[in-house]
Amino acid sequence: MAARDPEATRARIFDASVAEFARYGIAGARMDRIATAARANKQLIYAYFGNKAELFARVLEKKMLDLAVSVPVDPDDIEGWIDRLMDYHAAHPELLRLLFWEGLEYGTAELPDESERQDHYARKVAALQDGQDRGVVTDAIPAPDLLLLLTALANWAVVVPQMSRILAGGEDTDRDRLRTSIKEAARRLTAR
Repeated sequence: MAARDPEATRARIFDASVAEFARYGIAGARMDRIATAARANKQLIYAYFGNKAELFARVLEKKMLDLAVSVPVDPDDIEGWIDRLMDYHAAHPELLRLLFWEGLEYGTAELPDESERQDHYARKVAALQDGQDRGVVTDAIPAPDLLLLLTALANWAVVVPQMSRILAGGEDTDRDRLRTSIKEAARRLTAR
């Protein structure tokens, strides 16, 4: 009989949860499918992560932390940051799907234990505010609003790829042109 490895089980449950929530959303996700995909007992999910809403919150929190570590806001290189952000989301489309599902299912309601996510965004806003204070980014748009606009520019084509294809085209050259346009729009939004 193989020895139990709780950390490996937690990791399998986490990975299965990411896939399940990204595909079906919070309401449509099923704990039994997560358990099957993770090759784990369904009761272990509850023991390790709590109920479905708590599991979703932990999944999203971890994915957001991964993004924050991988792609910090760089007010000194907005176009480079936008490039890295777009690359990250292209490689990890599940994060935007998770955020989209969260928005659809919870709307503007504040979720329990959002403090780490609020801190995550506060650090990003502070980075932009620092750029504004140093004069490398315009202060015509408040830093929180500017962050929302810049991330929307970078993320929208991944969130609604059909609109990107319809409006900008579906060929590699079209996607390259759109990326260049997004970076130019970001540069203009932040220019002094």
